[in-house]
Amino acid sequence: MLNNSGHLEPHIKESNHIRDFVFGFGDGINTSLGIVAGVGGANSSADFIILASLVGMFTGAKAMAVQNFLAVKSLREILESEIKREEFEIETYPEKERLEIEEIYRAKEFDENLVKQVTDKITSNKKVWLKTMLTEELELNLDIVGNPIKGAFIMFVSFIIGGVLPILPYLLSRSGFIPIQFSLWIAIAISLTSSFLIGAKKANLAKKNWVKGGIEMSGLGTGIALLGYGIGAELYSANLLKY
Repeated sequence: MLNNSGHLEPHIKESNHIRDFVFGFGDGINTSLGIVAGVGGANSSADFIILASLVGMFTGAKAMAVQNFLAVKSLREILESEIKREEFEIETYPEKERLEIEEIYRAKEFDENLVKQVTDKITSNKKVWLKTMLTEELELNLDIVGNPIKGAFIMFVSFIIGGVLPILPYLLSRSGFIPIQFSLWIAIAISLTSSFLIGAKKANLAKKNWVKGGIEMSGLGTGIALLGYGIGAELYSANLLKY
């Protein structure tokens, strides 16, 4: 979109996809980090930690994808019913709907001549008319809601991408590349860094402070890791869990 100075202003057109990726990645990395920290806190073997984390990762990814699909699908169905109702009203009560268009632009403080001109122009094209009623009167936008299948896929993939990161140090430990006692701290470091970058990018897109956004997202992951580690360690010391 061009502004008054003539340069192109960037706009986020698929914010739902960014939302799905951020939520999926964040949940994935936090879920896996919580599992490796909790199970690792019980002095488990690398194999057991990897198995528990992979099961939790794929189970979580599937659950998040299904929930996202159902939520977006339900919302789209509600919005589509509103669109059909508005189409019916335009066809059945055109004069009433025309008056609603006029009221919308009067509320924007257009003068009467301009109100009539804008209304004539909008109502001369039924697609434009419908879109105007949806966005101005009902404030609906199907594009922002997104596609349920695509949203579910993005959620699943981003959850897996985030979820596999805290598991990598344990895979390297199992292969003999790093000592097992360092795996958790490396997992936390990877998770903190990745979460910070994603949080910073999200904040930057939203025109917010990227440092604050990065710290906010990475801090959540760290809190889950410490909580999981503490629970696992306590259960192990109390002889409630032995692997």
